[in-house]
Amino acid sequence: MKDRRTLDVREIGAPVEGQPQVSDRRMFFQLHAFTGCKDPEVLLPALSGLDCVLYKDLHHPDGIGIVIATENPADLVGKVRETFSKDCFHQLTHRPEMTMTGRTYASGRETDLEDWLIEKPLRNLLSTDYPWAIWYPLRRKPNFYLMEHRLRGPILAEHGMLGQSYANQGLAADIRLACFGLDVNDNEFIIGLVGPELHPLSRLIQDMRGTQQTAEHIDSLGPFFVGHVFWRSGESSS
Repeated sequence: MKDRRTLDVREIGAPVEGQPQVSDRRMFFQLHAFTGCKDPEVLLPALSGLDCVLYKDLHHPDGIGIVIATENPADLVGKVRETFSKDCFHQLTHRPEMTMTGRTYASGRETDLEDWLIEKPLRNLLSTDYPWAIWYPLRRKPNFYLMEHRLRGPILAEHGMLGQSYANQGLAADIRLACFGLDVNDNEFIIGLVGPELHPLSRLIQDMRGTQQTAEHIDSLGPFFVGHVFWRSGESSS
């Protein structure tokens, strides 16, 4: 007998005045890392048509990272692919092991669903207040998904409250992405931590090691891309 239930894959937020919030919109983010970039300035004309940030790579003297945001995932195999095929990128060496692709998602508690899915992630990515960034993927242990929701809740809340405490003091903001089925290494989430200074971002990751989620339920973290903004969409080249 056929299962005639209709699947609802829309994002769901918290009810507002008794009415459910639902959306079929989301942002897709993709990070690409390269080496061999002596002068990032020459790449800026090629990037001008994208919502993106160009970082100088902390870990490599001629390394860069580019994070692109789009609501249409076809752009990642269209406009983005075309951009990286331009002559200015031919001199660079792509680092596919550092590529990260994810999508914004809702947990059901968001009071402004559209802002959470679309505006806030882009705002955090492009904010001039946040020149530093740490991007990394993670994967939970499979048994976490077999736990009852009532047991998962406090574990996730502890983790979330720690991040919120950093955000409340202006030390860090985050971009949270799901990457189920989108990552070549089977990671499940991508986190982008952005902020005015590097140390609080590192310290937040250190503090999170003491939460129950990280200590008991994370199977893998990383690799980590650490960058400082060289250019972001909306800025003119020097």
